[in-house]
Amino acid sequence: GMTQIRLGTPGDAARERELWQLAFGDDGAYVDNFYQTYYKPERMLLLEEDGVVQSMTAWFDTQLVLPGEGRIRAAYLYAVATDPAARGRGLAGRLLAGADEYFRGLAIPAVTTVPAEPSLHNFFGANGFRECFTLFQEALDPGELPAPAWDNPLRPVSPAEYGAVREKILADCPHIAYPEEALAYQAGCCALSGGGLFAGETEDGPVCACAEGDGAGLVVYKELLGTKLRTVLPHLPRMVPGERFLVRGPLAQRPAASGGWQFGMLKWLSPDREEAWDWSRTAYLGLAFD
Repeated sequence: GMTQIRLGTPGDAARERELWQLAFGDDGAYVDNFYQTYYKPERMLLLEEDGVVQSMTAWFDTQLVLPGEGRIRAAYLYAVATDPAARGRGLAGRLLAGADEYFRGLAIPAVTTVPAEPSLHNFFGANGFRECFTLFQEALDPGELPAPAWDNPLRPVSPAEYGAVREKILADCPHIAYPEEALAYQAGCCALSGGGLFAGETEDGPVCACAEGDGAGLVVYKELLGTKLRTVLPHLPRMVPGERFLVRGPLAQRPAASGGWQFGMLKWLSPDREEAWDWSRTAYLGLAFD
């Protein structure tokens, strides 16, 4: 059939939501939050076949911050979804190639993504992405944390304030920086599960935390950032109660943590940057809207 790759229009939203539901099974409130916070029609790239949208991706306009080298515009692909009835025909790969062309036209030199499951690392790898973004992930039992020694330094903050504190903490670490609207989307995801965005000052410097629950007793601290986190850990169970915790953050914060989790992938659209890039370097993407 005839295929074309194009930007979304307001009239595509119903089909996009349908693809989202088919691919990820997310409930209405979760998808509503995306459409209420970050969505604009042109932030969706669609593959249409014979008049029917069969594959889509959203993209976040982010920056890859390389301390001492500058900030590079980087498109973060999110919610890459193909109708299950149209899978196995290479449509998603075609969509990604079309996305590359679109980003080149905007002079965006880099694309990132966070594969939702290990098998997808192979799919994105076949489409030119390579592992780059690592983090640590640690399980914590709230019952084993000591009692807090002093008042909780963390308080709920706006997406803008969270972003500012996050940039301060990550200033010396290669990382992805998010626009305020993307952080507003994350704040909405957190709110759906009784979590939130938190930040504050400790005697060791600023800290920030992004907490999202899974509805079944697990609280994921999608990132917990600061120089000395042990002062903050005892407060976590009181902020967002849960039976089990997972805490994620940059590897540099946990030198003793075993290994690193291959979390996100990078693709350079600029041959010069691709050639100059040292692939043994890792960076911190952290907040994936997974």
